[in-house]
Amino acid sequence: MRVFRITFHNQGKIYEIYAARVNQGDLYGFIEVGGLLFEETSTVLVDPAVERLKSEFKGVELTLIPIHSVIRVDQVEKEGPARVHETEQGSNITPFPGPLYPPRVEPKPQN
Repeated sequence: MRVFRITFHNQGKIYEIYAARVNQGDLYGFIEVGGLLFEETSTVLVDPAVERLKSEFKGVELTLIPIHSVIRVDQVEKEGPARVHETEQGSNITPFPGPLYPPRVEPKPQN
């Protein structure tokens, strides 16, 4: 089975999730991520960050991520722990400036 690690920006945080499927979306400017995978851990030790991600993506079969939010997509051997990282001041990872296409500016009438 192919496993993909998708790293992307979302609301000022960096998400790292694992999925079985990644495709170019039918909706222009989005990638489709399906079959989300969460690493099975011991029932004795519970990671609150992973549990929060599991609850955030509970019931999600397919999610669409804006292409300009994606940092990278890697094919890996097996899934690891899903994570959410806070962006740090002075970090070398910066969100791509949006919108993808700037709003159209009407030319000013000449006198």
